[in-house]
This record gives sequence, C-alpha cells and structure tokens, in this order.
Amino acid sequence: MNELIDIFFREKPIMILLSLKNSKTNKMYASLISKEVDCTYSHVVKVLKEFEKNDLISFKSDGRLKYIKLEDKGKEIAFEFEKLITIINN
Repeated sequence: MNELIDIFFREKPIMILLSLKNSKTNKMYASLISKEVDCTYSHVVKVLKEFEKNDLISFKSDGRLKYIKLEDKGKEIAFEFEKLITIINN
C-alpha cells in the first residue's frame, strides 16, 4: 500500500477488512485471511476480535471452523477505506 496510507492507518487491519469485503465466498476464516494479507494467524485473530467487539464482523461456527461474516457496519467502513485509498493513489 501507499506510504501515505501507512501514515494515516495501520495497513494490516485495513487489508483484513478489505479482504473480507472483496471475498468471492462467504466461507472466510482466519487462516485463509492470514495467507491473503501476509500476516501471522495470531495477529489476524487479534484484529478480528477487535472487529467483533466493534460489531464489524460476526463469527459462525461450523464444526472446527469459525467462519467470518462482515456485518453492515464493517461493509460500510470497508467501502469508505476503498474510497480513501482511491483518493490517495490518484
């Protein structure tokens, strides 16, 4: 990402949120996200817990996997981040 974005925001949480928003499947889980955004699994889980506390995401268990659902508030914030990134990169 652009250096200016790094100045204003922490890169990995934004990338995690955008990964959830841009996912082609609704079967996202922490280890998949950690691979997509090149981040440790433990850091992704920590960020996701913060997202959950702030009602950006919710978890749904299916056997051993915990799928992540991006809630409306999370979608709105992700959309706004995409707009900001577009402005900064132009």
